Amino acid sequence: MVFRKTMEIGGRKLTLETGRLAKQANGAVLASYDDNVVLCTVVAKEEANVGQDFFPLSVDYREKTGAVGKIPGGFFRREGRPSEKEILSSRLIDRPIRPMFAEGYFCETQINVSVYSADGEYDPDVIGCVGASAALLVSDIPFHEPIAEVRLTRINGEFIVNPTFGQLEQGDFDVTVAGTLTSIVMVEGEAKEVSEEDLLSAVEFAHKHIIDLCNFQKEFAAEAGKPKRTVDPLEDRTEMMNEVKALYEEGIKSLDRTILSKEDRHKKSKELKLRVLEALAEKYPESEKKLEEIMHDIQQVDMRKMIVEEQIRLDGRGVTDIRPITCEVGVLPRTHGSALFTRGETQSLTTMTLGTKRDEQIVEGLIKEEGNKRVLLHYNFPSFSVGEVGGRPGPGRREIGHGNLAERALKKMIPSEADFPYTVRIVSDILESNGSSSMATVCAGSLALMDGGVKITRPVAGIAMGLIKEEEKVVVLSDILGSEDHFGDMDFKVAGTTEGITAIQMDIKIQGISFDIMKQALVQAKAGRLHILGIMNETIANGKEELSPYAPQLFSIQVPVDMIGLVIGPGGKTIRGIIAESKAEIDINDEGKVTVAAVNKENADIAINMIRALTAVPEVGAVYDGVVKGIKEFGAFVEIMPGKEGLLHISEIDVVRVANVADVLKMGDKIQVKLLGIDDNGKLKLSRRALLKKEGGENSHEEKPKRREGGHSKPPNRKPRS
Repeated sequence: MVFRKTMEIGGRKLTLETGRLAKQANGAVLASYDDNVVLCTVVAKEEANVGQDFFPLSVDYREKTGAVGKIPGGFFRREGRPSEKEILSSRLIDRPIRPMFAEGYFCETQINVSVYSADGEYDPDVIGCVGASAALLVSDIPFHEPIAEVRLTRINGEFIVNPTFGQLEQGDFDVTVAGTLTSIVMVEGEAKEVSEEDLLSAVEFAHKHIIDLCNFQKEFAAEAGKPKRTVDPLEDRTEMMNEVKALYEEGIKSLDRTILSKEDRHKKSKELKLRVLEALAEKYPESEKKLEEIMHDIQQVDMRKMIVEEQIRLDGRGVTDIRPITCEVGVLPRTHGSALFTRGETQSLTTMTLGTKRDEQIVEGLIKEEGNKRVLLHYNFPSFSVGEVGGRPGPGRREIGHGNLAERALKKMIPSEADFPYTVRIVSDILESNGSSSMATVCAGSLALMDGGVKITRPVAGIAMGLIKEEEKVVVLSDILGSEDHFGDMDFKVAGTTEGITAIQMDIKIQGISFDIMKQALVQAKAGRLHILGIMNETIANGKEELSPYAPQLFSIQVPVDMIGLVIGPGGKTIRGIIAESKAEIDINDEGKVTVAAVNKENADIAINMIRALTAVPEVGAVYDGVVKGIKEFGAFVEIMPGKEGLLHISEIDVVRVANVADVLKMGDKIQVKLLGIDDNGKLKLSRRALLKKEGGENSHEEKPKRREGGHSKPPNRKPRS
């Protein structure tokens, strides 16, 4: 039986449908938002794997190019590995949904969200999140609390829910908010230096629509839902817990209250665990994993209690204290810009490279008006940064997500292409990690940009906030450690300038937080951000006056639009020749703006002069260096500019009568000529005679010829041929 339900949000109709498609999945919902159609399916194994103690959830968001009437690019002409956009959208669905499953549910679960139709005006990923939640609700999977997601911007003070791409360009921010009926579970986005108060107001506005969407899903599931499967109760480990506590609790309490480096803490914690495992090995054979889980839970309880009741953190800081920070710039001699940012045991070595228009990233997706991306930030997290042996390097979903967050934090502070026509690539390599490395990347990226001479609007810094919530007791932590992230309830990253927020990402491990907690976190984050910016400014507060000598130098000239083809030449032959001779890179846009990039001004001048010669307009009275291109009985055709020839009549070849043109000129001769005139048809009339002296030294023209680039102010002193 087919069930269908419709509501209105953002001035458009949202429809959920189930029972017609993908009926063998545990749950399947077709979510439609005007012409945007997304199929959301959920499948789960009937039983968890033996001994499994975690919840294996995977979320895949994929955009079918046929959704906008396109055939995929590339050799194979089919969809391949997920794009960065698809990975980021998958994360936007995964993060708010993951905490909502029943406790003790460990069956492998897979969510697939496929875009089958898109109008190119809206991003359908938020609709995919609503559809995925609805698919879980109507399935037998133990997912009881719906979540919903909306995107938000503000134009002229008015909030707009699920805006178009065009509206996002105009708006003050692009923020995605997810939540339940009672709380917020995720916030992610970028902003044009908005205040904490404005951001909080936006989230509150978004939550009103989230409530409507959650109630809508509950009504839909009440009609179309299946009975939920039962979750087996967790194993009773009371006896084992008591014995582990007796051996482990006092030791871990002492260790939690001892200030140690991450490496030393890990070493001593491992020694303590080994002693407990050895003591209980005989009584609980082959139970090492269970014993380690119990020790993990004991430490989690103690650390949270220590923070809430004693206001003490693992490294001895107060709840609002920031770890020691050091900043260095210019640490790499041949890069265009570089910085080393160290905060506690988190360290980012970041480089900045300037490129030309050709270095922009080509973006292909479902957006109607695709373009190129000129600001790129790539984040690398090698395994050695946490003292581990890992596989081959390469960006995973986490690295792509962290890099995107840092990129969004910085990109609006970089000058526009009109003012700074460079492609900018920032690469952050995390060399050490114990805390938020994405926020360290923001700080290091800002420093590297300034070190490279990029005149950013203002420096940007980032900080990660944490949360410990025990019933009514709440502690918000500034600048969290890795352990505080692991054992805590929230990872809330805020980046911005002295004037406001530029990027934000909030993930919750519990089922939501209140607006009061979020407000407190934003206030603390601002204080921490300003503290970090103060330290950064002591190292470098503004961009250097000059770009790196190793960066390409860009020069721009304008050519008439109707001469663009002349500069490019047939099949690009002309422009390739200019590039080969000048060793410069050349880009020309549809408006005739030519950008020349070279490692030095000399090479750029060669290219610019060649282009100017190509596009110059002949001027009557000017003298030109010409090349004989054709010999006729009545005269010779002389090329005075690339692609521009004029007639040198036989009577204008010499001061004496010339009987045969070939007696004086031959093909390929280089001669100087003067442009006498241009007729109504654009034909050029040239003279060589006007530049030759008559016998006796008297010049045939009293006026001096105008000097032209490549010409001479004086005519050559040569005897006429007899």
